[in-house]
Amino acid sequence: MLRAFSGKPHIIRKDFFIVILLFNVLEWFYMVSSWINSVLNSPNLTHTQNLLIWAAYYTAIIGSSIVGSILSKRISRINFLYLWMVIGIVTSLSPVLLSNFTLIHILIICILLGASFGLGMPSCLAYFADCTLVENRGLISGIILLTTNLSASFFAIVFTMFNLMVYLMIFAIWRAFGLIIFFLMPKEKNTSETKKDSSFISVLHDKNFFLYFIAWLMFCLIDGFEWPILREFLADFHSFTIILGPIIGSFSAFVAGLLCDWVGRKRMVLYGFVTLGIAYAVIGVAPATSFSWFFYLAFASISSGILWVTFILILWGDLSQSGSGEKYYVIGEIPYFLAGIVQLLSAPYVMPIPEASAFSLASFFLFLAVLPLMYAPETLPKKKIEFRRLRKYVEAAKKVKEKYVGKED
Repeated sequence: MLRAFSGKPHIIRKDFFIVILLFNVLEWFYMVSSWINSVLNSPNLTHTQNLLIWAAYYTAIIGSSIVGSILSKRISRINFLYLWMVIGIVTSLSPVLLSNFTLIHILIICILLGASFGLGMPSCLAYFADCTLVENRGLISGIILLTTNLSASFFAIVFTMFNLMVYLMIFAIWRAFGLIIFFLMPKEKNTSETKKDSSFISVLHDKNFFLYFIAWLMFCLIDGFEWPILREFLADFHSFTIILGPIIGSFSAFVAGLLCDWVGRKRMVLYGFVTLGIAYAVIGVAPATSFSWFFYLAFASISSGILWVTFILILWGDLSQSGSGEKYYVIGEIPYFLAGIVQLLSAPYVMPIPEASAFSLASFFLFLAVLPLMYAPETLPKKKIEFRRLRKYVEAAKKVKEKYVGKED
């Protein structure tokens, strides 16, 4: 069993299945997205058709997440997650049934795949938040993103050796593997005493949630608007982008998750925004030099790792009450998928903008995104931070004492 620095378990043994389930589903999401990319690489598809397919996919994820968060209150959470996995297996096999892919076929399949992912994701994330201790949630989240991102890069390389049908069968089998972990006999959390069926309006009225959400939304929108320009410049660094970027981001997510449990979530989010602002400022000043692009790639990957682990897995679980995290996660994850649509929508309009101006504007808006965070509270309890600081001092004092006693002997 994993243990915290305080000696307490990170996560209940019988509920460790949710970590494996989350890893399984996130990995499946990366596989599906890679498959869609491979389908859309066809030269016969126009920019409008690409936009339509990705918009259908992301909209299906968002819409099904909303539906899933509502249905989860009427069905046992464990049974709902089990049903979700079965639906995911069936939809994973749907592309195999087609001998050819027309635009309509691709749209229907993407909608089905998106819906099968989004339907149970809020419950999965909310259950993850309920199973983890607040003082250890960062470390576990960092481990999940580290293993997911690194293995996704590995699978992306391995899958180039197979044809499309074999690839589809593999990610269907991968989703089916998620059912095996239900033999770990997960428990249904009894949260009737503290459970509060929050509405979407009440979540948005939560001042603490709203302040973090605005900062996260601005980051995703800036990333969406800037990516079409960045993609053109990073074409010369393609190998570094697809190899070094995910590796740096993965380890950054792990370190950031660990530090979130030590220094707090708010400070790490601020570090993430400052790091990304510096990266944009450097390429805004010298966009034509190779050094500035290597600098940007490294710092942007570090920043992405920090912001992904805090906003995707940690913060919304901190802010929600036990048993009521579905709607927090639904609203909190919308900007991530919205950014994918913004990238394609904005591409024809942002490409004519001079790169120096575009990157300088990005730095400015990232500065504005930090302003709400100045008023946002720290979601990690102060006593947890102080306890770990005190424990660190005690351990240091013990070492000094042992050293002093050793000298006297």
